[in-house]
Amino acid sequence: MSDLATPVAAETFQTSANGLVPIWPGAPRSVRETGLPVSLLGELVGKLILLSGKTPLATLSTRLHLSINVLREVLDLLVAEHVLEVAWRGDSELDVQFQLTSAGRQRASAWLEHCAYVGPAPVTLAAYAAQVERQAAQMQSLCAEDLAAELRDAFLAPAQQRVLGAALYAGRTVLLHGPLGSGKSTLARRLGSLLQGVVALPHALLIGSDIVQLYDALLHRAPQPYQLRQLGEPRQMDPRWILCQRPVLTLDAEFSAAQLALQLDAQGGCYRAPPQLQANNGLLIVDDLGRQRMPAADLLNHLTLAQELGRCPVTAAHASPVSVVCRVQLVFVTSMAPAALLDASALRRVSYKVGIGALDALNYSTLFRHRCVSREVVFDDVALRYLIEELHGRSGLPLLASYPDEIVGRIRDFAAFLGEPARVTVAALDQAWVSMFASDLPANLANLAEPPVVASAAQCRSK
Repeated sequence: MSDLATPVAAETFQTSANGLVPIWPGAPRSVRETGLPVSLLGELVGKLILLSGKTPLATLSTRLHLSINVLREVLDLLVAEHVLEVAWRGDSELDVQFQLTSAGRQRASAWLEHCAYVGPAPVTLAAYAAQVERQAAQMQSLCAEDLAAELRDAFLAPAQQRVLGAALYAGRTVLLHGPLGSGKSTLARRLGSLLQGVVALPHALLIGSDIVQLYDALLHRAPQPYQLRQLGEPRQMDPRWILCQRPVLTLDAEFSAAQLALQLDAQGGCYRAPPQLQANNGLLIVDDLGRQRMPAADLLNHLTLAQELGRCPVTAAHASPVSVVCRVQLVFVTSMAPAALLDASALRRVSYKVGIGALDALNYSTLFRHRCVSREVVFDDVALRYLIEELHGRSGLPLLASYPDEIVGRIRDFAAFLGEPARVTVAALDQAWVSMFASDLPANLANLAEPPVVASAAQCRSK
């Protein structure tokens, strides 16, 4: 179909209640202001009506996330080209339904065969880049008080907090390293709570001639009510965008090199954005670095280079790479020794390295008490000393931050199964310990364990 004019992005940006900080793109008033070819919008309309049959104007607006004014331009052109016709008209000019003509069905079928995507209209790459840069500039700097408040029960040494705080304040890459169970992954996820503010995210992008789905309801969280109140009453927002909290994404050991590129969704008829784009204006965590299905140095170099340049090359099938804006905070987590995992060149790309090791006895005891309180398990000082001095001390296992939650959780599990109140005792600790480490108690402690208690039939029936 013909184009009305060469598209020109003319998006306007609304401001927050204080009138100073741009928050979201305003609604385009015409096809020209969407920045999209009218042919692309016409194909979206035609494919939606092909799949839905007679379709009201309001449904087209809702499904394609386009304003009525923009749709009128597209619909008028489709009617003029005999692709569409008015199927029904009510008393109001908004109360109208459209259907495909015989020729229109043929054209819409060809469009659907070429690209099966039927969903929110995309935004241009230029408009997306401009909004990401605005939101990167709006990110509030981290202060020492906020970090201390968020990590008050993480029991980091002051020196560790200072290194971590400086890295986050400057937006530099962080590597958390230490033994398994030291709490590195939990700490990395908690850093996401320090990201303040709301960002606008498009449902989809137009990259070249391909549509790329960016928004994922499972990854991108809706703003909290207090955040919406702080924004004040919004004026009309471009419906192709959605507001969400600053994203926090985690890549696990299943991640592969192929996932750094655009992922074709054949059924959806579009591409899915790689995680470095889905995490724009937020935090991207690479957990368990060294266990992904690609070399650790390659993954680290790819992401850190994108962060340094503020750009990331993405490639669709049979197309040349396209450079897309990339503004993410990177946190890598590993249980391996950094020098054994990465060469000197790769390590230099990591701005800040933070070692997370075992807790001292005082912090371990405090954390254990906190876990007992939060899980409603009766605490006992004598049993806790036995855990630290005997079980940990004689086995040589360090006082890692993950152990209290695991041990207290198992005490609860055993107690619930037996129909008893959950309480920390020497016997309960022994039982939890053996079940965690798949080994017998040290020989000098084995005789301290109490015999297991079996719940009575009456207790089982009462549950």
